[in-house]
Amino acid sequence: MQSSSFTMALLRWFAQHGRELPWRGIGDPYGIWVSEIILQQTRIEQGRDYWLRFMERFPTVEALAAASEDEVLRLWQGLGYYSRARNMHAAARQIVEQGGFPRTIQGLRALKGVGDYTAAAVGSMAFGLPAAAVDGNVYRVLSRHYGIDVPINTVKGKRTFDALAHELLPVGEASAFNQAMMDFGATWCTPKSPRCIDCPVAETCEARRTGRINELPVKEKKLKVRERHMTYIYIRHEGYTALRRRPAGDIWQGLWEPLLVENAPMPDLGCQLTLLATGVKHVLTHRVLLADFYLAEPMTRPHLPDGYIWIKEQDLGIYAQPRLIERLLEYLP
Repeated sequence: MQSSSFTMALLRWFAQHGRELPWRGIGDPYGIWVSEIILQQTRIEQGRDYWLRFMERFPTVEALAAASEDEVLRLWQGLGYYSRARNMHAAARQIVEQGGFPRTIQGLRALKGVGDYTAAAVGSMAFGLPAAAVDGNVYRVLSRHYGIDVPINTVKGKRTFDALAHELLPVGEASAFNQAMMDFGATWCTPKSPRCIDCPVAETCEARRTGRINELPVKEKKLKVRERHMTYIYIRHEGYTALRRRPAGDIWQGLWEPLLVENAPMPDLGCQLTLLATGVKHVLTHRVLLADFYLAEPMTRPHLPDGYIWIKEQDLGIYAQPRLIERLLEYLP
């Protein structure tokens, strides 16, 4: 295995082609950590703007810890996977209670919502810790270059690639190596149409030599995607509407939504319902939501299930809502 030559080639490539990102080189564990949480399940292009807004609104971990959950969720609105925002908020309070950011991988790993990858990324970039950050980009680069066909979404696969990434880690340059691997996988050794012709490690790439670039990395069969049908009724009465906060144990915990009807007959709200849209599709990781949207404009306030509150329509922006509800609001006359 040509570990040192691979590592040095990647570092040289990174020095010339690394992306310019606002959280790079700042040395601030808070800003780096916020970027890593935002970039989980989020593209760089979208994540950059959210990071800038978060850092402007909550410039320190103390400011984030002091905020309400609703404030954090409102700023997060549109990014999806809202558990990330709730975990980040909880972790900020952990950090403040501890008197500052933990400076060990174990300490970082103990923060709410921080896994092995995030702990390694923050630890290496903020504190120079010798930890390899292994994400999807790293799996792809290493799988192709070394011709490894162990499924990356298995325990064996995770251990195999983690061990290899740590073996390749250069002494004293964990931060640069981790960022080089991230950028190389995201911009050069991409899932489709990788830039093999001018690849800096093409000569030692097993996938290129054996014609398996499109076969690696290997994943075990995905879980079957399930459909979920939901009906939302937006109630409008004298400038007010009704919302409830979604409970724990389901999607969008803590976000707000109008009247939901699911696996139940349509309620009697004392008026005709106006159909706004039907079969609106919203895709989650292992679930596809199909939603129907209705508008109800009763003469008197209808009786609603427990948990719903009446708010002024002009105050809707104060309440953090999932993207599907944002789409409902776009249909309102």
